[in-house]
Amino acid sequence: MWPSTAIPPEVLARSDVRESLEAHDFGRLFYLVRKWAGISYNRIAEACDIKSSRVSELARGEGAITTLTKIEAIADALRIPGAMLRLAPRAWESPPGGTARHAEGATSRRASVLDEARGAEYVEAIRATSRRLIALDNELNGVPIAAMAARAFKAVHRRLGSGGYERKSERDLQAAAAELAEVAGWTLFDAEEYDAARRFNQEALFLARLSGDRAIELLILQNMSMQAGWLGRPREELAIARSLLDRENLSPRIEAIFRVREAKGLFASGQSTEAVRIFRRAQSLIGEGARSDDPPWAWWISTDEINGHRAMELQKAGDWRSAIPLLQENLYTRNRPRVGYQGIYSARLLASLLNEKVWREAGELAESVVSVVPEIGSARTLKLLKRTAAGGEKIAGIPESLRDTLRGVGEAMEKDPYAL
Repeated sequence: MWPSTAIPPEVLARSDVRESLEAHDFGRLFYLVRKWAGISYNRIAEACDIKSSRVSELARGEGAITTLTKIEAIADALRIPGAMLRLAPRAWESPPGGTARHAEGATSRRASVLDEARGAEYVEAIRATSRRLIALDNELNGVPIAAMAARAFKAVHRRLGSGGYERKSERDLQAAAAELAEVAGWTLFDAEEYDAARRFNQEALFLARLSGDRAIELLILQNMSMQAGWLGRPREELAIARSLLDRENLSPRIEAIFRVREAKGLFASGQSTEAVRIFRRAQSLIGEGARSDDPPWAWWISTDEINGHRAMELQKAGDWRSAIPLLQENLYTRNRPRVGYQGIYSARLLASLLNEKVWREAGELAESVVSVVPEIGSARTLKLLKRTAAGGEKIAGIPESLRDTLRGVGEAMEKDPYAL
């Protein structure tokens, strides 16, 4: 039975609703569902098993929903297709004209399809795997999924090589495989497996071009540019970005993220004045808003993301003070898209506060970090946080209480990660 709280198709198709779903901004979603579909907060609360007062708070922009189980419950209660929330297809989803499947059957089918399917069903299973991995990567402080993503792609890669699939689905299969390889490449980079990340990126790029999937090709090139800059190859970062900016007709959001790569490459090459101008250009592009032709992966491109990157360059230049407000805006904006590497900006803000000797705020932030260290899955974040804490302990004039807290950050990293 289709629930009365199901969002009508014409409401799901609205750009403001789609933007709230892409950003996992459920408070905004609840507000829009009440406005456009006439579904009251009380009915939403009852269907999603959330207190009515909590739904109202979320709709006012107070708090956020980040747990995977609750996101899945909302998807099912409001009948939001899994793909719109970067989830696997929900049990109630069925092809047009088909009959609804029981949840048990859908679950067992998804579990076996990677091994048995040959056509469109296999393509969808690969895409569902990518969506699930992305959801895990963005859950809490990022679940370490690099090994899972790499193994999943290797299984698909083997099938591609052996020809164990229907020829009519070849291009769709190549495109789905490119997306899965991109997920593996990103997560391997975040795990500091840089050589492996480069191999998976190259394979992803090959498959994307083979399939003609330009949208995923752009994401792969963005990742490759970012990783080049991270590894101290700014000319490569700049070259990749400009190869697209000079030739492509990009949407404002996509142009903005490649402008960020251009600016970072310019900063590292000593062209700081031009880099600042390019960063401002990226911010203005974000202000133009999302477009219907933006690729699905663009959900994380935001003003806060650009602030974080600009702050990083300011820190490299030793301008810790100017980095602080940018990082604060990045971290404390209520409705920013949820990303698993968010902790890296906490580490950068802590470093800025320590270097500027803003002791009270540094102490508050360090105390909040200690409790979540065991939950951080990003190797890059942990490495930066460890270096920041160790360096902070040695700053002249640091209060003893803050030094103890920073020591606690380091100790938390040494604890058994499986201890409760």
